Amino acid sequence: MNWFLKPATERSTQCFVGVLIVALAVVCVLNLALPAANPLHVSTYTVALLGKYLCYALLAVAVDLVWGYLGILSLGHGAFFALGGYAMGMYLMRQIGDRGVYGDPVLPDFMVFLNWDHLPWYWQGFDMAGFAFLMVLLAPGLLALVFGFLAFRSRVTGVYLSIITQALTFALMLAFFRNEMGFGGNNGLTDFKELLGFPISADGTRLGLFLASGVALGLGYWLCRAIVASKLGRVCVASRDAEARVRFIGYRVERVQLFVFVVSAMLAGVAGALYVPQVGIINPSQFSPLFSIEIVVWVALGGRATLYGAVIGAILVNYAKTVFTGVMPDAWLFALGGLFVVCTVLLPRGLAGLMQWRRNASRHDERTTEATA
Repeated sequence: MNWFLKPATERSTQCFVGVLIVALAVVCVLNLALPAANPLHVSTYTVALLGKYLCYALLAVAVDLVWGYLGILSLGHGAFFALGGYAMGMYLMRQIGDRGVYGDPVLPDFMVFLNWDHLPWYWQGFDMAGFAFLMVLLAPGLLALVFGFLAFRSRVTGVYLSIITQALTFALMLAFFRNEMGFGGNNGLTDFKELLGFPISADGTRLGLFLASGVALGLGYWLCRAIVASKLGRVCVASRDAEARVRFIGYRVERVQLFVFVVSAMLAGVAGALYVPQVGIINPSQFSPLFSIEIVVWVALGGRATLYGAVIGAILVNYAKTVFTGVMPDAWLFALGGLFVVCTVLLPRGLAGLMQWRRNASRHDERTTEATA
């Protein structure tokens, strides 16, 4: 089939995956093939920073799936991101230290400081990579399942649902700040040493995590695009625009909302799991409602209901954050707020909407020129 005759969603998916593969390959080549003295060399620090941006991009895609196509403004996706990060952090903490008599790692240092003499039951199994990776999906997925079932069954919508999601992540933040919870309190989990037997600070491990983040972003984008392009996606958009009518013709809207919400939460958990080993820490600040609101700004700037716009917004805003916090650290929050206001007033459809408008204008000019020729 001719590429131009394929559906627009399929073309956009292929374009995105192609650009992502090229970008990953270029970064790898510039990191491995060029010496450090070369101005085009990409340092290990930059590789880790780009990997963090890719994790944020996957998180933004997850938020765009529920906000852009379901109309659910979630201000609590930072909780799912943090739960995936804590699951990974617990696995990394159990790789630290010498092995005990029965082959188990020693207690994490913060437990020793608090005079704990044994691991809590919910830490059991995190010395196994497979179990930890499974919990990366199950922990945020189960929370989203329970929360979504109660909320959607009760038909809580609009601003009320947004407030409840924000209250959820705030409650989890307060809980994880407590030392009694066994997650490191306000210091969180840090000082990781190994990942799957590889030194976590090694250049090769950093590059591998960067590639894993890119692959996860590509797969997550493909999954979300597949959902959006399917009949399920059309039902999502219909329920977003006219939920009462969709219910009237016989669809169980709450089931559609619950399924997509759980998928989105799992994607956020994967993003958090890949984020933690690249930044070297996970603490309760990731549960902060401010972080969840910041995610919404990424999606709004990039463009709702486009998926690729969410990726663009996440990368641009976080790059700006890296620059501004280094140059004017006290002014970053004001810049972020101003960016959101400008986007809301001048770019209601985000950067993706602006690019689409320019493409449509160019096509209109071409048709006009052809008609008058």
